[in-house]
Amino acid sequence: MRRRREERGSAVTCHVPLRGGRFALPLALALVTALLAGCSGTADGPEKDGKHDASASTGTSAGTSTDRAGAGPSPEETFEPDPDRLPKSRAEARDFIDRVIAGPDSFGPGVVKRSPYESDPVTWPVLGEDCVWQQRKPAPSVLATLTRSFEVPAEAGKGPVRLAAVVTVHRTRQDATWEMAESIEESMRCPTQQLREGEQIGSMVAGALLGGEATQNSSEDSLTELGEYRSSELGGPHRYFWQQAQTLQFTVAVTGKGAKGRTEREIDELVVQAQGAMLARLESTVEKQS
Repeated sequence: MRRRREERGSAVTCHVPLRGGRFALPLALALVTALLAGCSGTADGPEKDGKHDASASTGTSAGTSTDRAGAGPSPEETFEPDPDRLPKSRAEARDFIDRVIAGPDSFGPGVVKRSPYESDPVTWPVLGEDCVWQQRKPAPSVLATLTRSFEVPAEAGKGPVRLAAVVTVHRTRQDATWEMAESIEESMRCPTQQLREGEQIGSMVAGALLGGEATQNSSEDSLTELGEYRSSELGGPHRYFWQQAQTLQFTVAVTGKGAKGRTEREIDELVVQAQGAMLARLESTVEKQS
């Protein structure tokens, strides 16, 4: 796909109907609960922060086919974008990302920048055939992409929480929907994944909600993964939580990786908070002005 998540692992994918509001924390956390109750899967292995493999969109498994990619409602059903405000060049796409991507405050208090803070704009993560994430040149469909890294610093009895936010601007909506489909394909292809040296994710469970399903109106398509994160530095297993959403030609994603003393809800709320902030900024940036 491209560079959507920094971590992934073995996954069971399911469609989970929920109740909730626009950009609402309860909806996202309800999805986590429903995933745990309604799906099951096991896998040993790594993780990732943002990724894609543009050549991998060939599957037809549930929730990942071209039918699924194009099944969601148009963004006009939730808000009205202004065609003149949609980025058409690389420079416009980079400006869009600067307006939308999360900063430390997007997660809430206590979150700080990590170093390096921003990824190299001419690369993005690709999941190789060996299920190891690598930095490659972005796919031709990508106008611009950027990852930012954050952290909740360690404190007494608690390890650091590692966080990442990603925004990708594709040339077309279809390109963005393929990224979403490929994201699920990757989980099925690689039940265990290595994010980088000494970091892995596994035991993944994945869920998807199209726009309009269970009042999921914050995006055209939404994916959630949760599982186990292991690190040579931080040990494990710890909570791993990833969310990605697609609207129009854009995808936004947030990853959270836990540590000793950190609760699952703590990780989930950090991810959901930042994801909601980016989706709200996305709409504000491209919505038609009255």
